[in-house]
Amino acid sequence: MKHLLWMVMLVVIATSCANSGSKKISTDLVNNPSSAKTTATDAPQIKFEKTEHDFGRIIQGERVTYQFKFTNTGQSDLLISKVSTSCGCTVGKYTKTPIAPGESDFIEASFDSSGRKGIQKKTITVLTNTQPNTTTLLIKAEIVMPENI
Repeated sequence: MKHLLWMVMLVVIATSCANSGSKKISTDLVNNPSSAKTTATDAPQIKFEKTEHDFGRIIQGERVTYQFKFTNTGQSDLLISKVSTSCGCTVGKYTKTPIAPGESDFIEASFDSSGRKGIQKKTITVLTNTQPNTTTLLIKAEIVMPENI
């Protein structure tokens, strides 16, 4: 019985360290100022034209979109690794390619007002290789019923 337990433990340990064929993520482009290789002056910087947008009054069921424009004002490539939203009614789209110093791009925020009413505020969190590494964007709208227009 002891030998069987030792055999099982040995098999578990031996197989847990094996590479299961998972894809490796290249870190060649990641240049975070928190690392020892980069100084704060070399780091990418993200500068948005504005971080809030108010759609104003929209009719319930309407879908609206806004592009938050930004520029990489830093000295190395800017990478956006993730864009997440505070609600399933909001979608954030972004480029997966590096943004060179001085280049501009945008984060597209789409909001679906179906089933919503009144004042709505939704956030879009942008995760980048800048310092700090998150930026929060805000969209607002007042949803009105079609008969209230």
